[in-house]
Amino acid sequence: MAEVKANASSPRAALIGDVVDSRHAPDRAELHRRINQILADTPLAFTVGDEFQGSFPTVGAAIDAALAVRLASEPDIDIRFGIGWGEMTVLDTETGIQDGPGWWSAREAIEWTAAAQQQPALATVRTAYRRHGDAGPDPDAVNAALLCRDHLLGSIDARSLRLLRGLLDNKTKKELAAMEGISASAVSQRTARDGLDLLVLASERLRDVR
Repeated sequence: MAEVKANASSPRAALIGDVVDSRHAPDRAELHRRINQILADTPLAFTVGDEFQGSFPTVGAAIDAALAVRLASEPDIDIRFGIGWGEMTVLDTETGIQDGPGWWSAREAIEWTAAAQQQPALATVRTAYRRHGDAGPDPDAVNAALLCRDHLLGSIDARSLRLLRGLLDNKTKKELAAMEGISASAVSQRTARDGLDLLVLASERLRDVR
C-alpha cells in the first residue's frame, strides 16, 4: 500500500462483511477470534466491532471471497455481505485507509442486505451488490444470481454444507462419501436434491464476473 500515491483512484470491488446478530453471541471474544482465523489468508480484515472489509480487482473475486468466508463460518456463524464497484481513493498510504464510491456502494449493498433479511420472503438473503455509475457488472443480473444462490445456501443443512465445501475443493463424490461415512449413491442423491452441483456451477460463473 505504501507504493500507492495518496489520492490515487482506481475502480475496484469493495467487500464489507458483518456478523448477523453478533451482540447476542455468548462469547464475543471467541467469535472475533474464529472469524479472524478465517480471514487470515484473505485481503479482508476487521475494522470496527464485528465488521470486516477488503478490496478486490473484480466483482467476481469479491463474490468468491464472500462465499469462501461464509462456507468457512456456517452453520455456527451467520455473516452478511455487501459488494460495491467503483473508484477507490487512498487517503493515507501508511494506514491504508481508503474512501470513495466503491466503498459507498458496498455500504449501500450491505445495508440493503440487512433490511432484506427482515422480510420473510427474503430471509435467506446474505449478499448484495451495487455499483457507482454505469461502469462495472450489471447489478440486476448479478443480484438475481446472488438471490438464487443465497436461497439455496440458506436451505441446506450442515452435512450438505460440508459436501459443498468438498465439491468446491474438487473432491470426488467417492471421497466425500468416505469423509461422511455414507455411500456414494447417498452423496449423489443429496447433491442433486439440495442443488449442490448447481451451487458449484454458479460459483464458477460468478467468480468470472468482471
